[in-house]
Amino acid sequence: MTKSVPIITVDGPGGAGKGAVCKQIAETLSWHLLDSGMLYRLLALSAINHHVALDNEAAIEVMASALDVQFASAAGQKGIRAFLEGDDVTAELRSEDVGMAASKVAVIASARLALLARQRAFAELPGLVADGRDMGTVVFKHAPLKIYLTASVAERAKRRYKQLLENGQSGNLARLTEAIGARDRADMGRSVSPLCPAEDALIVDSTALSIDQVCETIISEAKSRLLI
Repeated sequence: MTKSVPIITVDGPGGAGKGAVCKQIAETLSWHLLDSGMLYRLLALSAINHHVALDNEAAIEVMASALDVQFASAAGQKGIRAFLEGDDVTAELRSEDVGMAASKVAVIASARLALLARQRAFAELPGLVADGRDMGTVVFKHAPLKIYLTASVAERAKRRYKQLLENGQSGNLARLTEAIGARDRADMGRSVSPLCPAEDALIVDSTALSIDQVCETIISEAKSRLLI
């Protein structure tokens, strides 16, 4: 089924704007949306909540296989909302602590395998926009359009800092910059599905671009490839 469904994958480091861009494109095209990074954050938060060690591979695999999650999105909302075991945990997922924990569970091969089928099930007509770190390299290797969205560490830290303030949370720009750099190194250096552009990915640097400009670039490319 996956190969017959038009898919746009958007991979890249945290803070590059993948979430906002993918949501806007999915809404514009009326396609389905997959935020795979949110799945790993949900898995990490579940482990934290149930006091499961992040390096307990057997337990993390079981949790990944039975993860009780739901997503909700509506036009006009900022991003999609995530529910873990019935509770809205969207705000908790955006904390740097959960982000770093997600990096730790993401290196567990059995957990990634357990979540693979769940991610691929999002590929349904009329099409899918998949946001993540290995969407084009692993999950949807046959996607007709693969984007690698990036931005400078400094710019991504500024965006995350602004996001935290808008959500009524506190933040420290220097610590955010350090945390984002550490997350990049962890994601790019892991042995299982490391963060990197697919060989046939179009690389888009969003440092000096607005969300609308990035979306226009991607939609224009999709049109040129006759996906829409």
